Amino acid sequence: MSRILLQVILMLGATLLIAVPAFSHCEIPCGIYDDEMRISLLREHVATIEKSMDKINNPADGKNSNQHIRWIMNKELHANEFQEIVSQYFLTQRIKADDKNYEEMLTHLHQMLVYAMKCKQTTDLQNAAKLKEHIDAFAKLYFASHD
Repeated sequence: MSRILLQVILMLGATLLIAVPAFSHCEIPCGIYDDEMRISLLREHVATIEKSMDKINNPADGKNSNQHIRWIMNKELHANEFQEIVSQYFLTQRIKADDKNYEEMLTHLHQMLVYAMKCKQTTDLQNAAKLKEHIDAFAKLYFASHD
């Protein structure tokens, strides 16, 4: 491998390690919030995690390791994006200490973060099922306290 190519690869790798993705809604605060959409996105991420787990557990073609790796990466990506919405949108911007059911909402959000982590660690569909349960319970409390 040429020295120049090696330097380019190292520089690209360093850039990727240093780069910080910007997934969160602004923290200005801009006052533009779509809570229903965020809940919908959480559900969509879980559906994608479930499909990824299914494809990992039941590969259609056991010889295609590239596709298998892509499903693993997809599962990780959606679990990360799920955690980003929970932490950067709900925990830091939308949940307030004086909200009705504050402690219960925090508990559900924390459990969502934990089960999203477990989804990254495993291909156990029960973890995704727990995510859905906590999304539903949180959404019920959240919208009841923000009416």
